[in-house]
Amino acid sequence: MSWEAKAVGKAPAVESALDVAPDHAPAFRARRAHNWIPLGIMYAAFYMGRYNFNVVKGDIGAYYHLDKAQVGAIATAGFWTYAMSVIVNGPLADRIGGRKSILIGAVGVALMNTLVGVFFLSGWTTSLVVGMSCFYALTMYFQSFGAVSVVKINAAWFHVRERGLLGGVFAILIGLGYWLAFFVGGAIFKWSKAKWGLGPMAFAPVYLVPAVATAIMFVVLYLRVRDKPSDAGFDDIQTGDASSGDDKPADLSYVFRKVVMHPVIRVIMAAEFCTGFVRQGLLLYMTEFLVEVHLQPVGNSVHFWTANGITIGGIVGGITCGLLSDRIFQSRRPPVAFIFYLGQIVCIFLLGRVPVGSPILAALMIGLSCMFIFGVHGMLSGTASADFGGKKAAASAAGILDGVQYVASGLTGFGLGWVLKKYHWEAWTWSLIPFAAMGAVLMLFVWNAKPGRTAH
Repeated sequence: MSWEAKAVGKAPAVESALDVAPDHAPAFRARRAHNWIPLGIMYAAFYMGRYNFNVVKGDIGAYYHLDKAQVGAIATAGFWTYAMSVIVNGPLADRIGGRKSILIGAVGVALMNTLVGVFFLSGWTTSLVVGMSCFYALTMYFQSFGAVSVVKINAAWFHVRERGLLGGVFAILIGLGYWLAFFVGGAIFKWSKAKWGLGPMAFAPVYLVPAVATAIMFVVLYLRVRDKPSDAGFDDIQTGDASSGDDKPADLSYVFRKVVMHPVIRVIMAAEFCTGFVRQGLLLYMTEFLVEVHLQPVGNSVHFWTANGITIGGIVGGITCGLLSDRIFQSRRPPVAFIFYLGQIVCIFLLGRVPVGSPILAALMIGLSCMFIFGVHGMLSGTASADFGGKKAAASAAGILDGVQYVASGLTGFGLGWVLKKYHWEAWTWSLIPFAAMGAVLMLFVWNAKPGRTAH
């Protein structure tokens, strides 16, 4: 049955055998958990080596006398490199496998973070914007292997009726990554700044620690993670997604026909553009918002609660999104995404109304905003990409969706940085709300969409 039949009118009353999640043996479930838990920790380590820039960007700007637009240009270089890279690396992961892809990415992430740390240790003082832009761009190239590899591997281990929960797991991983970046990274920066004062020596550990963590997880993944059940001694499962029953390798023609030209994925692409602007527009500037508006230095208790709020919010949002999708909406993703886009609008609006001098309330609203943002992101990039790309082209679909998201993310660097430079913090939340509203409207066009199949 094609998606069009399910996108309008009522959902079919009769489900085929492929619509029902298999009853897995306990040994299979245990091995699957042993597969995605280290995979998830690696993905979180990637985030620690990506969002460490967010932790120190305000202080880097202060120390090197750079304004928000200049520092934002560094972020844009990384975001747009990621956007281009993930579109290429998605099909690559589909061909060589997610395990090889994420191991390649891990080597690059560890190396780039090490180099930045070493440069800061050497007392880096010149050509910082150009140098940081190049390093951040290279880091983001290797970071682009992360999401596509996770989606590619898990698409072979999870049936489509289990992937709502998988989207929740994906959001948990994102939340854990932000906790490592903002809480652990913030604590490291607080310690190093107290020891050496504000300057290059204080920035170095924020990069070197994620490099070590990623290197350790490289060894764990190499030993434990496998691309599909048959690589671990189990029978491969019929996943019930868009490529179920079609085991031929995905070529560029397949990716174009089944992913790029898929009407649902095109709508989701537009929605993920909106998600990208809201997500990075919040995360890229929230640390500076707490520092400059609420006078809370990095590493103090307010940043601690903000990091924990992001983590808890991401976990709650991801699991809630997944359970609602699978159990209430018969594995349809757009209705839940619509609800969560509305939640973003409300929480971001309230964040902008928090009185100056109420930092705990601001931290709470950031956490609640992230609950709705990560829920949508996990549902669309982590779940819908696997549904409509199928396990055959899951990485390509995830790459396209993530790539579009990071095109919008790039606009939050120099673009939103310029807005804040000119109009100050009063314009921050008002710049994000229209994109959340557009995302909600787009979900109405694919309200009943579910993945079709190429074979039964």
